[in-house]
Amino acid sequence: MTQTTSESAHPICVAALYHFARLDDCERLRGPLLQMCGAHGIKGTLLIADEGVNGTIAGSPEGIDRVLAHIRTWPGCAGLEVKFSSAAAMPFHRLKVRRKREIVTLGQPGIDPTANVGTYVSPHDWNALIDDPDTIVIDTRNDYEVAIGSFAGAIDPHTATFRDFPAWFESQRERLLGSGQPPRVAMFCTGGIRCEKASAFLKREGVEEVFHLKGGILAYLETMPAERSRWEGECFVFDQRVAVGHGLAAGTHEACFACRRPVDEAGRQSPHYEAGASCAACHGERDEVQKASSRERHRQEMLAARRGQAHVGAVLAKAADDHAD
Repeated sequence: MTQTTSESAHPICVAALYHFARLDDCERLRGPLLQMCGAHGIKGTLLIADEGVNGTIAGSPEGIDRVLAHIRTWPGCAGLEVKFSSAAAMPFHRLKVRRKREIVTLGQPGIDPTANVGTYVSPHDWNALIDDPDTIVIDTRNDYEVAIGSFAGAIDPHTATFRDFPAWFESQRERLLGSGQPPRVAMFCTGGIRCEKASAFLKREGVEEVFHLKGGILAYLETMPAERSRWEGECFVFDQRVAVGHGLAAGTHEACFACRRPVDEAGRQSPHYEAGASCAACHGERDEVQKASSRERHRQEMLAARRGQAHVGAVLAKAADDHAD
C-alpha cells in the first residue's frame, strides 16, 4: 500500500487521477475495472477513452490501491499519477465506469497529448514563468470556477465549458499573439488535465512556446507557501469540499444544491438563493417545476441524513447493474 493513502486520519481515501495514453480496446478494459471497483466498495466516476483515463474515486486505502495498481497495468499507464485526499464519510453515492470519446471534452479531432504537448512546469517554477511580462497566462477553467479565484493577471476566457475553449482561442488569437513572434503561453486548470489538453491544441495551432502547470492549481496550493503565492481567492473542486485555499484548507464556498455552482456568503444572502432549490446564478435558468423537484429531493436527502442513511444512489440488489449507467 502506498504511504500517501495510509497517512489519512479518516477511513475514506479519495483519489483524483488522469492519464493520457493510447488505449485501443476500452470496452475490454472497462469490464474488469468495473468488477474490481465493485468488489472493493469503490464509488465515484471513472472515464475511459481511446486517449486515456480520468476520474475521482473513493473507498478504503486498500481498495483504492488495488484499483490504481490495476490501472497501471494498462498500456502506457505505468506512470499514472494520483492526487490523494481524505474524507470522514463516503463523498459519492454510486460508482460509474464509462466509455467516452474523450476523457475531457475539447471536441477537436486529432488532438493527442501523448504525441505533442506543451512543456510541464512545476509549481516551484511557475511564479517565475507567469511573472515574466512576455508570458501570456490563460485560465482554461469554466467561468464559474474562475469567478471565485485565479492567478493574478490571468486571462479569463469566460467559457461555460471546456469545449468552448478552441472557439474562444481562434476568435482571440490575433489579439493575444499578434502578428510577430508569438509570446510564451502559460495555461493552468484545477488538476492539470484541461490545460494539458489545451496545450496540445495550441501546439497543433502552431504556437511553439506553450507551457502548463504540472498538477494544476491543487499542486500549487499544496506546495507553495501563501506568502510566496500568486494565487488570489479560492479554487473550486469537484467534490464535497466545494473550494479550497492554500494548503488545500477548506474554503468558504458552498455548492448550490440545484446547479452545483459555488456560492459564497454574499451569494447566500441573495434574494434568489434558496437552499435546496436555486442560487443567483441558476434562479433564472430553472422553472418552478424544476425548483419544486429540487426542493423535494433536498428534503428527502436531509431526512435520510438525519436517519443516517444515504438517499441518492442507494444501491439495491436488483439494481446492481446501475454501476454501469
